[in-house]
Amino acid sequence: MAARRAVAIFLLTVASFSSACAAESINAGHLDASDSLPFDIKPLADFDTPWALAFLPNGSALITEKPGHIWLVDQQGHKQAVSGVPDVATGGQNGLLDIALAPDFKASKRVYFSYNAPAEGGSKVTLMTATLADQGESLALTDKKVVWQQSVAATGGQPGGIIAFSPDHRYLFFTVGDRMAPDSAQDPEHPSGKIFRLTLAGETPDSNPHAEQGGVRAQTWSIGHRTPYGLAFSSNGTLWETEMGPMGGDELNLIKADGNYGWGDVSNGDNYDGSPIPDHATRPDYDAPAVYWTPVISPGGIAVYNGSEFPGWKESLLISSLSGQGLVRVGIKHDNRIGKIERWNLNKRIREVAVAPDGSIWLLEDANPGQLLRLTPKAS
Repeated sequence: MAARRAVAIFLLTVASFSSACAAESINAGHLDASDSLPFDIKPLADFDTPWALAFLPNGSALITEKPGHIWLVDQQGHKQAVSGVPDVATGGQNGLLDIALAPDFKASKRVYFSYNAPAEGGSKVTLMTATLADQGESLALTDKKVVWQQSVAATGGQPGGIIAFSPDHRYLFFTVGDRMAPDSAQDPEHPSGKIFRLTLAGETPDSNPHAEQGGVRAQTWSIGHRTPYGLAFSSNGTLWETEMGPMGGDELNLIKADGNYGWGDVSNGDNYDGSPIPDHATRPDYDAPAVYWTPVISPGGIAVYNGSEFPGWKESLLISSLSGQGLVRVGIKHDNRIGKIERWNLNKRIREVAVAPDGSIWLLEDANPGQLLRLTPKAS
């Protein structure tokens, strides 16, 4: 079993590891945001602090609102409420978080979603699956099951809660932030500051780096994460992650098995009180970001673009920007090295970015009301 596990980890990471390790981190923080937009923007609907969206095969989308609501929205912006959302602990950065379709959604109608569940001593980041049931005039979440839940409650924000499925649809990757307790990210037994790799049922895969050790350590894929709010696979199987730094040091990371991304020992930013944090360059034993932003942009969601509407953006990473109030594109070369980086000013805090089946790009504004925006190539 140990030999099979070692081979699986090697195959998952060797292609990206060798090229990524040779490259130095790029600081894109001083890149000016352009007001000249290569796309037209169409507002579709308003929401109360929308957080995430997931496209259905027919082009409509499920959208979560942080206070604890889910909506089905069609291409024209018509909204239909989804009932059956569990109780959510809301406040600050916590609430109802990500949503994703099960890989077999067409047959099973199952969805996965994450949220802060109320708990004694605060809340627990929770991953749940449910059936999206059509009840005639309404939609509802039924047959709900907890897939994963933090074993330790916390009062802090920075929950993470992002869901991504491996390209072979066998595994589920799930991010949990440090809950504003930096030391937790380097504690291998603490269920915060990690990216977890699970089966679709929430069990531990035998091929995980420390599967034989049980507990949190067994389910952990990588550690040292602060606020992992973006997670996506590119077409070559590389896993990319975005996270917010403190005062400086937002990150785009190439995630590898058993990686340690340094928080809370290193960062390319400083503490909010101005006290310094050692830079990544001081600890080469930690995995440094491919790109970082100082000053910050506050990255939210991330999407890999392979649609037809913007053919020049193939294999680009699209990153939503909250404090940067816009959208960022990071070109990725075939060897996972960073290409052209562009940034556009939208004058809105953008929480989420997703690519629709037709190749258009949808954004969610972090506000109440927060707009759902549809981007298409600018008319000539």
